[in-house]
Amino acid sequence: MTSFLKSLALVAALAVPSLAGATAYDIHPTNSSALFSVKHMMVSNVRGSFSKVSGTVQLDEKDLTKSSVEAVIDATTVTTNDASRDEHLRGPDFFDVTKFPTLTFKSTKVEKSGGGLKLTGDLTIRGVKKPVVLQLDGFDVESKDPYGNVKRGGTATTKIARKDFGLKWNAALETGGVAVGEEVSITLEIELVKKQPAQPVKSAAGTTP
Repeated sequence: MTSFLKSLALVAALAVPSLAGATAYDIHPTNSSALFSVKHMMVSNVRGSFSKVSGTVQLDEKDLTKSSVEAVIDATTVTTNDASRDEHLRGPDFFDVTKFPTLTFKSTKVEKSGGGLKLTGDLTIRGVKKPVVLQLDGFDVESKDPYGNVKRGGTATTKIARKDFGLKWNAALETGGVAVGEEVSITLEIELVKKQPAQPVKSAAGTTP
């Protein structure tokens, strides 16, 4: 169980068909985030995040390799604590959020890897879909919040080459090198909420139809 849930990627929610023997979880949209880090001016790492991630996880505890994940990241929520830079990131040089308001992830394979799991799936940025592999950690502890909701949490990590997804903007530096690094490290901090079974609808007389 520990390994699979680490998959979330990526992230409004995309519906996943019910799987026999699987338990459905929602990615909590405000308690989850997608973080990234990229080299800046060849001397430091700039960190940023997307504050809205949502989606659905189908967890098959008997056979984790039959589990699945679909997730959506709201590209308009990108922030690096610099308003001018954030506006540039939302524009045509980078995420172009007017045309591509979301980043999406859909799993294609779950594999056991040592003591955890490796999640392969399709990541789509700016309309460009490429396979990525996520390393999953955590998600083995289940707890209940004060309202009775069953939750799990964990972390998924990967690295991508931004040019592969059409994020090609850069600027040469007088001292050599470029303003923005090519490799981006991604960390997904995910909170899952177990879906509640649908409650029967009562008639006006107070009985269940």
